[in-house]
Amino acid sequence: MASRFVNKTVIVTGASEGVGAAAAQRFHQEGANVVLVARRQEMLDKLARALGNRALAVAADVTDRAQLATVVERAVEAFQGVDVLVNNAGFNHRGELAKINVDSLEQIVNVNLKAPIVMTKLTLPHLLKSKGAIVNVASLAGMIPMPDEATYCATKFGLRGFSFSLAEELHETGVTVSTVAPGPIETGFILTDLDEVPDYVFSQPMSTAEQVAGLILDCALDGRRERAIPKKSARLATLGFHLPFLTKLLRPLLNKKGARMKKHYIDRNR
Repeated sequence: MASRFVNKTVIVTGASEGVGAAAAQRFHQEGANVVLVARRQEMLDKLARALGNRALAVAADVTDRAQLATVVERAVEAFQGVDVLVNNAGFNHRGELAKINVDSLEQIVNVNLKAPIVMTKLTLPHLLKSKGAIVNVASLAGMIPMPDEATYCATKFGLRGFSFSLAEELHETGVTVSTVAPGPIETGFILTDLDEVPDYVFSQPMSTAEQVAGLILDCALDGRRERAIPKKSARLATLGFHLPFLTKLLRPLLNKKGARMKKHYIDRNR
């Protein structure tokens, strides 16, 4: 195992499971101090115990500014600084906009877009000192409009725009800003809500949490503006964004393919 982050301190939101937990484990394996952030203290404590030294579990609701400030304070108190911020926490409520209650819509915006902006603002003074890195976990849904995912897409488009703009602001400071844009990931984010996930989502290859975590670490190291996975899906999303008629043409085929794959996952998880 490489040791690219020895003596570095990394804050990871959404760290209790899935991509966040995988990224925290990888950073820790490569020598970093890791600050694990999520709402459920018991899950964070379990992961922190498994990691051992250099892991700090801080339960926090990322939509609460005061709690985010406490996360930063505790990270600095424990490890004397912050070198990497990974904004990974995410939330979705799928379906037609007209059928989703306002509270759920606000939660999507607050977790996926407002929280990363606020957390970045709170952490930035420490990152400027360390000439550190910010990695925002976006989505291929931030590259192409998707029906039944309007608000989620809006937050991921917004997160990519925030990241690219902030990178321009900070380009002379030594602080890098990157996005990781995955397609569907084989985690509970999708697998615990199979009936509600649109068929076309399953038309694209599933990535693992570990694969996405690897891209997060690579971005934290080299500051590349964006890494996307799967690459072919990212190219298809970009093409569809610029050629909307192509998306409409391919949608029935993608839905048909996705429905077959979705049935496979439903049958497997029964």
